Amino acid sequence: MKKSVRFFLRHVRTFSALLLVGIILCGWSCRQTNDTQNSTFPESIDDNFNFIVANDMGRNGYYDQKPIAEQMGETAGEIGIEFVAAAGDIHHFEGVASVDDPLWNTNYEYIYSHPELMLDWYPVLGNHEYRGNTQAVLDYSGVSRRWCMPARYYDKTFEVGDSSTLKVVFIDTAPLIDKYHKESEESYRDVAAQDMQAQLHWIDSVLNASHDTWKVVIGHHPVYAQTPKDEIERENLQERLDPLLRKYGVDMYIAGHIHNFQHIQMPDSPVDYVVNSSASLSRKVSPIEGTQYCSPEPGFSVVSVSDQELSLYMLDKTGHVLHTVTRTK
Repeated sequence: MKKSVRFFLRHVRTFSALLLVGIILCGWSCRQTNDTQNSTFPESIDDNFNFIVANDMGRNGYYDQKPIAEQMGETAGEIGIEFVAAAGDIHHFEGVASVDDPLWNTNYEYIYSHPELMLDWYPVLGNHEYRGNTQAVLDYSGVSRRWCMPARYYDKTFEVGDSSTLKVVFIDTAPLIDKYHKESEESYRDVAAQDMQAQLHWIDSVLNASHDTWKVVIGHHPVYAQTPKDEIERENLQERLDPLLRKYGVDMYIAGHIHNFQHIQMPDSPVDYVVNSSASLSRKVSPIEGTQYCSPEPGFSVVSVSDQELSLYMLDKTGHVLHTVTRTK
């Protein structure tokens, strides 16, 4: 009997060791570029035009939301930022009911209270906002000094460096995806009221008229990403949005929704496709075609722009730079 027990335990230990090796190798496949990246910002970043991108935040302070919010403030103080781009799902799970909903405090005001974050926030709607009152998300601009959301989709132009400009186009991706229209009566009621073609025409016209040095588009849903979420989400955006990104020379498309970091370059596209990780609760990830980097770490990103260079730094919850996406002129 004792011999059988020893035999069993020996094989359990062997299996456990093999399983651990497998887990390590699996994780390495998505984080192998970490060792080649700098863990801090270059000194020149202080002279650049900088902003933070955060999304998938609204967890009432739970999981990693509070420490990431604090790190966002510390990073903002270190490098100096001009604004925060909030790329959707500021409010999990059912959105907000009104501008007076207590979730505005527990998901946003009380969490992002660092003095360095008391500046303009430019949000876009995520799918979870569409579960509630999306008009209240826009109307909150009249309540909070720092919440700046003039419309469901809008653009901003910024002067950077000595002679360059940055165009940032903030878009509303849920109405561009068929599944949200099909589920609009049950879960996403505001989607049915949105005109998909009107937004696509607007995006086309804004990008067509842009002669800016740099062009960045920010939406909640990714065009390319590894994820178990419905494939129709990416297919619809590849059909409807991606041709415009390619046609007008967009440098970078930044999204969230997937809750992990991904940097993808497709062989036939000049665009850098970025998935920004969750600023609260993250999920595992693995490489796909075009993956340059991926990581299951939660965190946020910093975009830094100068006359000659546009860089996006992916940061974990401790402020460590995991990966950098760089474009030059």
